[in-house]
Amino acid sequence: MACMTKDGSPWVSDVVHKTRLQIAEDPSLDYEYLPTMGMKSFIQASLELLFGKHSHAIMENRVGGVHTVGDSGAFQLGVQFLRTWCRDADVVYIVSSQQEPHGLIFRDMGFTVHEHCIWDPKKLCMDPNILFNVLEQIPSGCVLVVGNIADCKLTQSQWIMFLSTLKSKQIFPFFDVPCQGLHSGDLEEDTKILRYFVSSGFEFFCSQSLSRSFGIYDEGVGVLVVVALHNQHLLCVLSQLMTFAQALWLSPPSTGARIITSILCNPALLGEWKQSLKEIVENIMLTKEKVKEKLRLLGTPGSWDHITQHNGTHGYLGLNSRQVEYLIRKKHIYIPKNGRINFTCVNHNNIDYITQAISEAVFFTRSRENSLPKEKNP
Repeated sequence: MACMTKDGSPWVSDVVHKTRLQIAEDPSLDYEYLPTMGMKSFIQASLELLFGKHSHAIMENRVGGVHTVGDSGAFQLGVQFLRTWCRDADVVYIVSSQQEPHGLIFRDMGFTVHEHCIWDPKKLCMDPNILFNVLEQIPSGCVLVVGNIADCKLTQSQWIMFLSTLKSKQIFPFFDVPCQGLHSGDLEEDTKILRYFVSSGFEFFCSQSLSRSFGIYDEGVGVLVVVALHNQHLLCVLSQLMTFAQALWLSPPSTGARIITSILCNPALLGEWKQSLKEIVENIMLTKEKVKEKLRLLGTPGSWDHITQHNGTHGYLGLNSRQVEYLIRKKHIYIPKNGRINFTCVNHNNIDYITQAISEAVFFTRSRENSLPKEKNP
């Protein structure tokens, strides 16, 4: 779940409710099967959301997409294409701030997968050096999956170096944009690096999942975005993708796509949706500030600045495995072993219990460590 409200219910943008009602009452809808490639207006609106309405690449007809199913449909489709038409690229490197499910899809299709997390638990930050270490070891002609591109905080010179290495090694990028707008609250800010890749003459795939950004989790929908150097190449790729889509799902569902298209193509509704994204991101940052301050007031050892230094719905608490185990066993706070949590699940009803439990976990494990006999130097 990407977002929860203050009362613990799944967050849904207010504009989605009224749009859904309007669609349900529209007598002109015939509910016919969509074409295999999906709803054209939805794809166009999604591409303009990703790259900007006046994108040169869109105007040059070298950007296209396929309407996909669920959060992983774009990866399923893209991997199928790569396995068939890029047989030499049988090694995939996945770089992200978390464990991604995409590796399962690549492995299932026979790829050798190497996964790397750019979160450094010792430095308590996203470390660009990890990304560049991966680039040094990655062989030429591989596929590089960048999970949630907004998490990669590189300087301008580092991005130039990153692009230069990809070009020299002929690495094919496959990006993931799982929740545009929920990272910074700014739709353009969350995807500006993709636009930089487009302007630098790269060809790539991008999984654009839109359900989370609108709060329509039961209407999983997205786009496999294809960026090519010219229109002829794009048409060839889309033609092959259509064949694979026919085998995978034949026709994508329409309800979620209709809701999103109606909002993106209506200036008033679009404005309301953008405002709802800003509000949810502001609430997340406020929650993080409260968590950090409560841990400080409790005298919890260590620095907790990392909690507020990173954007997005999810973030790392910076706890070690023993501290996480304490939360699970003693406090019944069930979080992943890496200590990465969904901060929208923290609310006024549970924040005191959660922060007190974290503080206890840190104090308990530190006291245990201090009580252990220290090795004597020979």
